[in-house]
Amino acid sequence: MAKSPEEEHPEKAFGWAARDSSGLLSPFKFSRRATGEKDIRFKVLYCGVCHSDLHMAKSEWEGFSIYPLVPGHEIVGVVTEVGSKVNKVKVGDKVGVGCLVGACHSCDDCNSDLESYCTKMILTYSTIYHDGTVTYGGYSDTMIADERYVVRFPENLPLDAGAPLLCAGITVYSPLKYYGLAEAGKHIGVVGLGGLGHVAVKFAKAFGAKVTVISTSPSKKDEALEHLGADSFLVSRDQEEMQAAQGTLHGIIDTTSAVHSLLPLIGLLKTHGKLVMVGAPEKPLELPVFPLLLGRKMVAGSATGGMKETQEMLDFAAKHNITADVEVIPMEYVNTAFERLVKGDVRYRFVIDIGNTLAATKP
Repeated sequence: MAKSPEEEHPEKAFGWAARDSSGLLSPFKFSRRATGEKDIRFKVLYCGVCHSDLHMAKSEWEGFSIYPLVPGHEIVGVVTEVGSKVNKVKVGDKVGVGCLVGACHSCDDCNSDLESYCTKMILTYSTIYHDGTVTYGGYSDTMIADERYVVRFPENLPLDAGAPLLCAGITVYSPLKYYGLAEAGKHIGVVGLGGLGHVAVKFAKAFGAKVTVISTSPSKKDEALEHLGADSFLVSRDQEEMQAAQGTLHGIIDTTSAVHSLLPLIGLLKTHGKLVMVGAPEKPLELPVFPLLLGRKMVAGSATGGMKETQEMLDFAAKHNITADVEVIPMEYVNTAFERLVKGDVRYRFVIDIGNTLAATKP
């Protein structure tokens, strides 16, 4: 007979979980494995709320959700225990865990520090771990992971505003670096000014690029230019504005998950320009090939980065004072936060104050 989540492992844990595709979260008692020789255990203090948490809680990506489901992959806290062979951190250090907690460690991707592209990668939650049990995320009081998947948190990076960098940050940092867009003098477009987009603007500016924000919402212009430091702003529905900017961008980071037309964006690219998709629309987008041929242009994709690059991103963020703009919430507010997330009513990322509020919700 299968053991209950609370009895599977020796270490008791408490968090909030969705039980079905309603996505409604409620208090949940479960357990985590004992600390292995290469494991790091830490007390969770903050956890960011990513839009994928909502998709997963509601089983909107078919075949991925395993219930009960504890979301959260922007997890930060303080180390409470380390395995006998761990040299990376010590008890009391600040650490984080992002989207991954495992991979095969033998394929070309893993050997190239690209664990995020391993076909056997293990997600931080709702995936079967090496021991056959389900992984649970950071909407919980404690976390454990193999040291390979734990990053050191720089001292000068605030835990609450730094937490979303473990997903949103690396998701935009990685393609900027890989596709040669992280260079001074480049002109970069950022489509969408949400959780991913606002961080993309900050990283691109720190790399020395000129940044144009492209949005359907004219109301975001002042925010983009005055608060985030973008150099220009285009309303994607304004054909005159878009036409005037034709052929001006070296690259575009497209963070939009809504179904939208790629043709106007491809038109903004210079010859050899790159349109990189990091959002995940629910339906296939139409790809016009002819304009790609005429400008030797590229439409590409990028997921989260590997662990080495994630640490590099955090260190870069600390050096350049890059954080996410966050709204810190108590644990019991999370279902309301999900409702607001659907409406786009957050500037720009919810972060749950796990350390101060989770215990108060325990039955």
